[in-house]
Formats: sequence, structure tokens, C-alpha cells
Amino acid sequence: MWQFVTDRWLDIAYRSYQHVSLVVQSVALATVIAIAIALLVTSYRRLEPVANFVSSVGLTIPSLALLGIMLPIVGIGTIPAVVVVTFYASLPILRNAVVGLKGVDRNLVESARGMGMSPWTTFRRVRLPLAWPVILAGLRVSTQMSMGVAAIAAYALGPGLGSYIFTGLTQIGGVNAVNYALVATIAIIVLALLLDALLLALGWVTTSKGIRVS
Repeated sequence: MWQFVTDRWLDIAYRSYQHVSLVVQSVALATVIAIAIALLVTSYRRLEPVANFVSSVGLTIPSLALLGIMLPIVGIGTIPAVVVVTFYASLPILRNAVVGLKGVDRNLVESARGMGMSPWTTFRRVRLPLAWPVILAGLRVSTQMSMGVAAIAAYALGPGLGSYIFTGLTQIGGVNAVNYALVATIAIIVLALLLDALLLALGWVTTSKGIRVS
């Protein structure tokens, strides 16, 4: 395997960059979408069962099937990969965002409004900071899950390390079949752990000391 990696380290590094880039951009997009939906759901409580239903059903849809559905609509390449990864990434974040925003003490929200804060300012300065640790937990789960889902992108000629896994599967019995699959799998695991460490650091920096202590 060492010789395999040595001969292809530039290609492995480039595909690793593509994989991380796909996941980071998709999770960032999913975070914005999920928090916006969670804000809407927690403002209109009748929408909460709908959000929970969509989140539960969405997680049961096989990623490969969803990718197949997207191909006739958006074609092959990066776009279907981004759509599929963003869809799955948004579900854990949405659930945690709804739980986190619901958990904010109503008295604090009413106090903020009593001080003259607008709904947007109340969300930005009170609700979001207090709910952030719970949202961040969903973000970490989403990122780990997305690293695996992103490997499916290779079926649509998308970027990332998935092409190595599928090359290994198509060359079963060949000299480098196991190396292709194993190198890509190990790289995805290592990158997922590195991203998780970065999110932990992000949580430490972006969570106020008072909330961390509580």
C-alpha cells in the first residue's frame, strides 16, 4: 500500500481537498437553510410536526437513490453531489436547531423584547447564542455523516475520494483494487476526524464562557 500511496500522493491529496471542499461548502449551506427553517418552525409551532416528519423521512431515503433521482434534473458532476450532501447535512442540524431554539428560556426572550430589541436582534443576540451549543452538536454529526455521503458523488462523476472507492470495486480481483478502496476509506476517516476537531475548536471559540460553564 505504501508504494501505491507514494505513486499517487498528489492525486490523493487533490481528491482529499475536493472531498473536504464539497463537504464544508455543503454543510455551510445546509446550516444556513436548517437554521432559517428552524427559526420559522419555532415561530409557528404548527409547523414543528411537519419539520420532524420531513427530517425523519429524509434520513430514511437511500443516498444513492436520491442521487439517481437528481441526475435527470440537474445532470452529472458537482451540482448533484452538492444537492445530495446538502440535503442530508441539513437534517441533523434542523433537528438540533429546533430543539436548541425551543430550549431558550421564554422569559429571556420576553425580556429582550421588553428592552426594545427587534425579533431579528433578539434572535441574533439572545436565541442563537444560547442555542448554539446544541446546534453545533448537530453540525458535528452532520459533518461526520456528510463525509461518508460525499463518497457517493463519484457515481455522478462528482469530486472527491469516492472515485477511488468505486475504482476499487470495479477492479475487484485486480492488483490495486483493495488499495484503491482502503486508501480512500482511511483518508475519509482521517479527514472526518480532523474536521470534527476543527468544529470542537470552533465551538470553544464561538461559545461564550458563561454558557460553557453552565
